Amino acid sequence: MQTKDFDYKLPKELIASEPVYPRDTSKLMVIYRDSGKIEHRIFNELPEILDDDFVMVLNNSKVIAARLYIEINKNKGELLLLKRINENTWKAMVKPGKKFTKGLEFKIIGKKESIKARVVDIFEDGTRTIDFFELNSIDKWIEDNGYPPFPPYIKKSKASFEDYQTIYSQDSGSIAAPTAGLHFTEKVFQKLEKKGIKKTFTTLHVGRGTFLPVKTDNIKDHKMHAEWYSITKNTAHFLNNAKSDNKKILAVGTTSVRTLESNIKKDKFHEECKETDIFIYPGYKFKAIDALLTNFHLPQSTLLMLVSAFASKDLIFKAYEEAVKNNYRFYSFGDAMLIL
Repeated sequence: MQTKDFDYKLPKELIASEPVYPRDTSKLMVIYRDSGKIEHRIFNELPEILDDDFVMVLNNSKVIAARLYIEINKNKGELLLLKRINENTWKAMVKPGKKFTKGLEFKIIGKKESIKARVVDIFEDGTRTIDFFELNSIDKWIEDNGYPPFPPYIKKSKASFEDYQTIYSQDSGSIAAPTAGLHFTEKVFQKLEKKGIKKTFTTLHVGRGTFLPVKTDNIKDHKMHAEWYSITKNTAHFLNNAKSDNKKILAVGTTSVRTLESNIKKDKFHEECKETDIFIYPGYKFKAIDALLTNFHLPQSTLLMLVSAFASKDLIFKAYEEAVKNNYRFYSFGDAMLIL
């Protein structure tokens, strides 16, 4: 299967640069896999659409202030933190790359306080190891001085960092939001709970692998970057009981899908903390989930391939054409899709 098979044309004006307020007033497209039927709803109608046979799994990872602005000999640049190595050392993407030579010391201009850092190592993919040598621990400084790591297609936005977090975010570590969860409000959760639809949380820290484009011609040649996930003993117990009770598992977001599909073994979920590089594309046999709530994804992306595997490529592309005709908003701050 070729990467170009997952391309589509999207008018630029449909790329959402701002969130909607309230969050739960975004559009919701509902797709029924068995019949191919497509409905147009509003997200706050989700409790009316689902029945009490469902349980929901959400990713509670919290986005860190991973974008940092720097100065090298009066020239400007930036870092995007990717992965912690230890307390004050991170792997990062850098711009402009040619300036970040090994051993270079440079200034990071924070919101409240500026510090110096050093390039320790350079990897083949252009990423660098950055040592924040002036501090024993960088976490609090990043929280106070960093900027939200909005995706590159959001050029200008009035959105706050809070707008880019789910209301249930808890465990810091993502460099991009698990965006399907951005639509939820306490009001929606209350209605779901009143209807008897219970929820549980897993954690997958979203890394660069989620948004990197597929550059190989054949999708099978693409290598996913590993991302860390965690399923607690209580969550595993909750999900195993749900399966025993013939409940349907609704994964909120592709990150929840990847977590659950990586974890399930012999039809059972397990307590686990590890990395996954699972790549789901058409032909994959799902073992963990029965329904999926997601956003509208970039052309030729692994996320589009995942949803095409869960429904079918033809049905998903039909839905995307319908979304364009009906002025749905695409990508991180965009509208939602529920696949049943």
